[in-house]
Amino acid sequence: MTKSDLVDKMAQDAGITKAAAGAALNSFMDGIGKALKDKKDGKVTLVGFGTFLKTTRKARKGRNPRTGEAIKIKKSNVVKFRPGKKLKDGI
Repeated sequence: MTKSDLVDKMAQDAGITKAAAGAALNSFMDGIGKALKDKKDGKVTLVGFGTFLKTTRKARKGRNPRTGEAIKIKKSNVVKFRPGKKLKDGI
């Protein structure tokens, strides 16, 4: 499912225009991103759906697949998602 498919589905289910559904979806995604960035614990929980977690991936050594040369990979922040019970059971 693409973003436009999701906007279409939201508009149809809520009985609103696609523009309003698109704005709502964009606001939701921006809110999740901002909360993960700004919160100290970096955690957003949507009961029944799941939890978005911000974690830090440690710096590590890697290998360039093209040349086989060893490279250093910097530490980085990543977002993980853990589905909730209701979502797991629905699949």
